[in-house]
Amino acid sequence: MLTAKGKYGLKAVAHLAGLKPEAMAQAADISETNNIPKKFLDAILGELRNAGVVYSRKGPGGGYRLARPAAEIKLGQVVRALDGPIAPIACARRTSYQPCHDCDDVKRCKVRLAMTKVRDAMSDVLDLTTVADMLLLGDAKKTKARRATAVR
Repeated sequence: MLTAKGKYGLKAVAHLAGLKPEAMAQAADISETNNIPKKFLDAILGELRNAGVVYSRKGPGGGYRLARPAAEIKLGQVVRALDGPIAPIACARRTSYQPCHDCDDVKRCKVRLAMTKVRDAMSDVLDLTTVADMLLLGDAKKTKARRATAVR
């Protein structure tokens, strides 16, 4: 499940993707616009900077922007940078696998096999969807709502 940290990170990245190229945004503006606690956002932006997702600059005219174009940043990179592995349980992870203490046969465990399918489905979506794609999802809903209103 996506944590609040992951959700806020995606919101912050979407905010930055909506800026004009090379424009910078202050953490306070991102926080206020997206209802994200400022101190929590500062930590999130630091982790995203360390992961190479955002770029930051201090001083006048400073702030945050995406480190690469939104079409080159996968949602999976953002989520993993903030929340760690995608798998819902440790024994279904591709990386940092940890066996369950109560499991006798990992290869035949029904729960692990089911959660591996969940992991794969989530990874497929997150690793194929870019930040630019995510922005279009919101636009598609607005467009659909406008069409429905126009038809009436």
